[in-house]
Amino acid sequence: MRKSLRLIAFLSIATMFGVTVSKADPVAAPWQEVITAQVEAFRADDGAAALGFAAAAFEANYADAAQFLAAIRNSGYGAIMDSRSHSFGEFQMINADVVLQAVTFTGPDQVLYRATYQMEHEADGWRVGAVDLHKTEAIGV
Repeated sequence: MRKSLRLIAFLSIATMFGVTVSKADPVAAPWQEVITAQVEAFRADDGAAALGFAAAAFEANYADAAQFLAAIRNSGYGAIMDSRSHSFGEFQMINADVVLQAVTFTGPDQVLYRATYQMEHEADGWRVGAVDLHKTEAIGV
């Protein structure tokens, strides 16, 4: 809940300051590679790898990979963990170290889910800081 509020605050601030939105690019941005790697780790039930893509502040909240996987699944993010596919949409550069990236997931139930990833650039590269996920009424094929 706190992460979602933080994401909403970033979106509001970005809108106030006129941050531009970029179209999805056919060439993967470095943060998109991190998102894909984390999603693939979730799909493989590899908690250690998935946790390794989380931002340091987020990662510090979990004692081990099993606790992380359980927390993610129990927080309503099972659609990401069990997704069949994902694709990238537009992104917003908030500043040099923060990007908001739209991602669409096809869940195991064929329902489409829309996510906004808050990506944070840390000393060792891009990391997932927060994810805001919503189920849509659309069906994927």
